[in-house]
Amino acid sequence: MSSLPIAHRLLTVGMLSERSGAAVSALHFYEAKGLITSTRTTGNQRRYTRDTLRRIAFIRAAQRVGMPLATIREALDSLPDGRTPTPQDWARLSEDWRAQLDARITELTQLRDNLDDCIGCGCLSLQRCKLSNPDDRLGTQGPGARRLLVSPDCSPA
Repeated sequence: MSSLPIAHRLLTVGMLSERSGAAVSALHFYEAKGLITSTRTTGNQRRYTRDTLRRIAFIRAAQRVGMPLATIREALDSLPDGRTPTPQDWARLSEDWRAQLDARITELTQLRDNLDDCIGCGCLSLQRCKLSNPDDRLGTQGPGARRLLVSPDCSPA
């Protein structure tokens, strides 16, 4: 336990930004989304506990691998008492995310492999374009770019 008074163990938003490498606006955004929390001084200034640094490191690592903030918030909410993630938590959560990441890699690879034709033809040659959807045939399968989804029904032509 630190011998410092609790007020000296708390971080201002500027200190948290400097220590975490996250912009102040990002910290405010994370707080608005419920990913981190602060207490307020009598002058209504934010103060963060030092363990918030680990939460931010967790958030930023998850963002770097492409996890949406909603998924990150669900992961943080799954921790007992809203505590900071441990290395064991990260291992468990990242294993849970592996299938999502594999699917995203497959989608991005498919997009990359089919994008050359679109750039080459400027999407003016609908007969050659692998992403073309004449007469909106795929519209009955749902919204979005259906040819970019990975499934037997929506594979590129």
